[in-house]
Amino acid sequence: MTTSARTTFVVPTRGLLNKVPEITLWFWVIKILCTTVGETAADFLNVNLNFGLTATSAVTGILLVVALWAQLRAPRYIPGLYWVTVALVSVFGTLVTDNLTDNLGFPLEASTIIFAVLLAAVFAIWYRSEGTLSIHSILTQRREIFYWVTILVTFALGTATGDLMAEGLGLGYTVTGLIVAGLIALTAIGWKLRLNSILSFWIIYILTRPLGASIGDYLSQPAAHGGLGLGATLTSVIFLAGILGIVAYLSATKVDAIPPTEAAREAEADERGGHWQTVVVIGALLIAGGIGYTVRKAALDDTIALQATVGAGGGSAPGSPLGDTTTFRTITQDTLGLLDAGDQAAATTRIDDLEYEWDQAQSVLKPLDVTAWNVVDGKIDTVLRELRATSPQAGSEKTALTALLGAL
Repeated sequence: MTTSARTTFVVPTRGLLNKVPEITLWFWVIKILCTTVGETAADFLNVNLNFGLTATSAVTGILLVVALWAQLRAPRYIPGLYWVTVALVSVFGTLVTDNLTDNLGFPLEASTIIFAVLLAAVFAIWYRSEGTLSIHSILTQRREIFYWVTILVTFALGTATGDLMAEGLGLGYTVTGLIVAGLIALTAIGWKLRLNSILSFWIIYILTRPLGASIGDYLSQPAAHGGLGLGATLTSVIFLAGILGIVAYLSATKVDAIPPTEAAREAEADERGGHWQTVVVIGALLIAGGIGYTVRKAALDDTIALQATVGAGGGSAPGSPLGDTTTFRTITQDTLGLLDAGDQAAATTRIDDLEYEWDQAQSVLKPLDVTAWNVVDGKIDTVLRELRATSPQAGSEKTALTALLGAL
């Protein structure tokens, strides 16, 4: 990099105080907590309040615009405002991927590739415009806009990648979480061994999205499904309390505020070795990911072929495009029976089993017949919204369950 280029980003025109926090352990802890709480908040609006995916996206989008407006107008880094914005970006980024998958029918593979290419384009434009991608020199409003656009795309990419591994490839959130945690650890070790700081940061930032989802899933899922059984509500309360506690601590101590005199020096140091390291590391990740995807997909194809045989007449549901749907029908009938008996609490608990089993089977069932899978998936979403509504109505619940039985 030439001296003049360095001068450009060391002493930016119309400079501001740095608008983002120092990257400390607190940063990563609160980022993971925001990821989980954000996803839970989206589910609460979508399911419990029965907004649906489109309305939830609209509400979250409006809140995000308001938060970003306040963040961009703020004269300095304010922990509470910054992390509220991150949480809303987390929710909206997740919903972007969900809308592509559920409403527009994009395969998770396509969403992952789209967001990866989009992220590369954002980085290229950012670097061409500013001469640096440093997160320690967000000293102008233009850089801050680049920063938040990148954050949004990383959440969408992290969601698509995590869902592809957990649901599309049938690994589940626990295994996905372990794989992602291993990659984060390797990146952190690489950073200790002088891997470029900017490259390390953005790799870990993307991966903490599926890690946060896996942690939240593990804590909230019942013990019968391999979790700790805390439930979504208690998990959210614990994580929200953690966020509020850490934000209060950061606001009082300012330990994560970057001194203006240090921002430029850290930015220049972060640039060293970035180009060739990026090529090597991203290339290695693409090769490893491609091999892993190919191997896992081949194993799934064998299971899919067996399920297709069942659907052709070898199981309890001959002719079904999704093969043997006995497990899902049994859970649906059980839930309907519990509602007939007036046991709303037990019915709500039983429907959790349907969501779990359906998610576990997605990697096998969806490739058999995408149209049939989408029909049943939509009816299951309706059932979940009715059963988990803040004020459930027995008539609407039974209608939804009966429609699902017909589809199955």
